[in-house]
Amino acid sequence: MSLISRHTAKKLNRKVTGYAACLLPFETDGSIARSSFQDAVARTTDAGLGCAVNMDTGYANYLNPAERTLILELTKETIAGRRDFVSGAFVEGLEGDLVSLYRTQMDEIVSYGGTPILFQTTRFHGWKPSEIVDLYTQVCEGYESVIGFELGSMFAPNGIIFDEETITGLIQIPALKGIKHSSLDRGIELRRLEIRDKIRPDFKIFTGNDLAIDMTEYGSDYLLGLATFCPELFALRDKYWLEGDDRYAALTDAIQYLGNISFRAPVPAYKHSCAIFQNLIGRCPSPLTHPKSATRPDWEKEILADCVTRLSY
Repeated sequence: MSLISRHTAKKLNRKVTGYAACLLPFETDGSIARSSFQDAVARTTDAGLGCAVNMDTGYANYLNPAERTLILELTKETIAGRRDFVSGAFVEGLEGDLVSLYRTQMDEIVSYGGTPILFQTTRFHGWKPSEIVDLYTQVCEGYESVIGFELGSMFAPNGIIFDEETITGLIQIPALKGIKHSSLDRGIELRRLEIRDKIRPDFKIFTGNDLAIDMTEYGSDYLLGLATFCPELFALRDKYWLEGDDRYAALTDAIQYLGNISFRAPVPAYKHSCAIFQNLIGRCPSPLTHPKSATRPDWEKEILADCVTRLSY
């Protein structure tokens, strides 16, 4: 029996856990738009989704330590204990012992009330599965909750999609409660779900496939950059799925249309698409992206305006 046929049974009426990877917006002068960022965190939390900050959508790979700390401060101030949030621990380009580097950032995240999510580093490239699993075991020791992250190279050069031996080992680390999977490949993700179901059913596979947001129908939860475009519509979509509401399919299709446009190649430019979209609906003071981030062409606004109409903003 093929992998696809083994996973065609959809998980109907399932309560989905969803996180939006929050965009970091900018003012017209290029400075961080603090109030707009806090509005986005509040909007996401109010919708019932979790916030993921200092992710690639928040330019974690371009921010300095002080800026990442600022984001933690703004997030904690906005959420004010109403629910938890996750934040990236980003060690790429740093010298020193990897366990210490990760745990230093994890300690800071936990001090602000967040759950750490571990960005990969190019140092992993070429490592054996046992070496990666051993590192994560040491990094996670003593923490209540940690999330892993496997990021395809189409998003960032430091990313790597783990092999199945590595995933099998990671799933068995007690403090590791889930992993965000961003291969943009349905087949690989379905196999992740199959391994998870056999080894540790309570372990979360957070889909990062913005080109297939219906992976939640097969047992994935989600942590998506696309969800930050319209968190309240993702929450509504999840509600429709839980309740078996016929409006689920049409809303999913409309959101997926936005995802297919925004996450086209070059994929990292989706952050500019998000800024443009948010600016169009009045939630972002400018369509600017981080100056080091990839950008979209001048006509992007026109095609995203059609998405705005389809989503009834």
